Amino acid sequence: MTNMNNAGLIIDKAYRLAEVDPRLYSSFIEHLGRAVYGGIYDPGHPEADDAGFRRDVANLIRDIGVPLIRYPGGNFVSGYNWEDGVGPVEERPSRLDLAWRSIEPNKVGTNEFIEWARGIGSDVMMAVNLGTRGVDAARHLLEYCNHPGGTQYSDLRVAHGYKEPHRIKTWCLGNEMDGPWQIGQKTAAEYGRLASETAKAMRLVDPGIELVACGSSFRSMPTYAEWEAAVLDHTYEQVDYLSLHTYYGNADNDTANYLARSLDMDHFIREIIAVCDYIKAKQRSRKTLHLSFDEWNVWFHTLESDKQVAPWQHAPELLEDCYTFEDALMVGSMLITMLNHADRVKIACLAQLVNAIAPIMTETGGRAWKQTIYYPYLHASLYGRGTVLVPVLNCEKYDCKDYTDVPQLDTAIVYNEAQEELTIFAVNKSLVESNKLVCDVRGFAGYRVIEQIVMTSGDVKAVNTADAPDSVLPHRAHDAKVDDGRLNAVLPALSWNVIRLRKH
Repeated sequence: MTNMNNAGLIIDKAYRLAEVDPRLYSSFIEHLGRAVYGGIYDPGHPEADDAGFRRDVANLIRDIGVPLIRYPGGNFVSGYNWEDGVGPVEERPSRLDLAWRSIEPNKVGTNEFIEWARGIGSDVMMAVNLGTRGVDAARHLLEYCNHPGGTQYSDLRVAHGYKEPHRIKTWCLGNEMDGPWQIGQKTAAEYGRLASETAKAMRLVDPGIELVACGSSFRSMPTYAEWEAAVLDHTYEQVDYLSLHTYYGNADNDTANYLARSLDMDHFIREIIAVCDYIKAKQRSRKTLHLSFDEWNVWFHTLESDKQVAPWQHAPELLEDCYTFEDALMVGSMLITMLNHADRVKIACLAQLVNAIAPIMTETGGRAWKQTIYYPYLHASLYGRGTVLVPVLNCEKYDCKDYTDVPQLDTAIVYNEAQEELTIFAVNKSLVESNKLVCDVRGFAGYRVIEQIVMTSGDVKAVNTADAPDSVLPHRAHDAKVDDGRLNAVLPALSWNVIRLRKH
């Protein structure tokens, strides 16, 4: 007999948190492993377009509706000379990429990537090199991308075949500059001053841009919180966002403890909000700073095997995590966590998009398929547009190795008023117990269930592969019903759930 718990949820239009910024469903492509070469770009592939980009991969990305893609890194950007990736391809140099100890041929660069991204309906979040370079390189790249013409770098873009400016709006001021693995690692004071001066110069070139300052690389960094405060002391009035990065894994093979890590993400966001608001008060600013969670995902499967990859290869197989069903649940809970902070988290980039810790995998020259984590990302992007409502949830809790009082259910509610739709996202973390969910939806008179999506598996370690791409799939269920102002649904043990209601 299936064990069953009861859970109650109150949903009301008056309990509004914030509008979802569509960029919450953004992603990231770095010049790393096979993310670019053999991933999105594979000139010899039967599906390659005239520019060498794979149409089948583009279609899988287009289906998600990715609004923004961070580029070109990541650690890669801290040693990248943007000039190497523009102009005639046959004249571009091959370089040693010190970040990933690979050979970078520069066949894909700024113009090619922007053109590809726009072709799939995405904008680009461009990162500048504040590791080995600084103010000059950043302002020149911005001039190259955004200035109409009549100057050295804008005319260079025109000469390269792009008469119209790219108008890139959002820019990252470096990447993880506190990390000892980073080329050009800096102290908070060093980075804060450089970021402030770079921001000042870039805004003189184009006052309409948005800027993202680097937060700590991880919550566990020894300078965490002190770094954010010191950097913001220099940059608070010059930037629009502070970045957060986090990855989770299940190296201990403890599913209950693993899925509880969404609490860590929630605490992380709350702490960074507190630091931002402290600097706001300290500087007596009238501006509220928002957050860019521009790297987040599950990453642990290849941490050891990647150490064995021989250096100085072109497009080596790096970070090619094969994601399990429980990884999909973790990604679902992370999406829910960010939705429930939509008042401050405005940009979030699933890292990454193809092959390297990615929802989409390819064989170079061969097949492409969807990993387990593709599906919660897809569902959230498609149906998580509108206003986040504050969920009032009552459910069972559990204790595990690192956490206590972990709610069995993670839930987020999105109300699309224009389309008169209401979507409930839920992850049941219980290993053995289904949850009978009763939702008070009396404030949504006339709404009925139009779709119920459930993702479960009898094996938490089940994966999708090129040979078995459909091992883990969502399916439609039909037990969710609205009756007399109550929505009733059963959420199976260890499940990702999407329940959509519409007014009839």
